[in-house]
Amino acid sequence: MPRPCASAVLRDATHWDEVVETLGFEHLRRHDLRHTGLTWLADAGVPVHVLRKIAGHGSITATQCYLHPDHRSIDAAGEALSAHLSVGKLAASS
Repeated sequence: MPRPCASAVLRDATHWDEVVETLGFEHLRRHDLRHTGLTWLADAGVPVHVLRKIAGHGSITATQCYLHPDHRSIDAAGEALSAHLSVGKLAASS
């Protein structure tokens, strides 16, 4: 089995520091991309137990810490709740 690449070796091999500085994203860390990738996979419908395997986490709880819903998802959740509560009010008043 291949050995993992040390973080410093990966940073140097990809010229990470120079790339992010050129792009104006000095604050961006490679680990942030892990969060982004797992979130995008989740948003695409990949089940969390599969994400856990992809990430190499020992628990689904660890994987869930990497998932960050975007504003559209949060807005959609609020709209769904509002619609559900509105239907409940209509049923109660009938």
